[in-house]
Amino acid sequence: MTLVRWEPIRELDSLQGEMNRVFDTFFSNGNGGGGRARRWVPAMDLVEKDDALVLTADLPGLDREDVSIEVKDRTLTVSGERKAEHTENAEGFYRVERSFGGFSRTLTLPDGVAAEGIAADFDKGVLEIRIPKPEERKPHRVEIGGRSIEGSAEEK
Repeated sequence: MTLVRWEPIRELDSLQGEMNRVFDTFFSNGNGGGGRARRWVPAMDLVEKDDALVLTADLPGLDREDVSIEVKDRTLTVSGERKAEHTENAEGFYRVERSFGGFSRTLTLPDGVAAEGIAADFDKGVLEIRIPKPEERKPHRVEIGGRSIEGSAEEK
């Protein structure tokens, strides 16, 4: 049996996604978007490995040219756009359930991450970003000297 850590934030994200879907359906009169782009938020996993944090994103239907990865200060941003592939049909009805449109996901990086060490790979619609863990900061030991702040002990 595998134990899975309960993460309330993930549950809230799931609830928000479901609420967005309900409101999209309600305000589009059930016609699959009413001609406007539906909000698309790709699924992403962040896993800690021994030497790196690995961000994996499902981006079906996209090419590497459709995705942008930027690092600024301590923020990593993955963005892109999936274009609609359906066409209007004036004589009949159609149903569109696949979401499309632009997306942007942002991740705050830990202190000390070297941006030049971040690497990305894109294969079969799956984006993998490897973020090297920062070097552990070792405590700096401060030696206590034989002098007082006002001068040496011999001067008194």
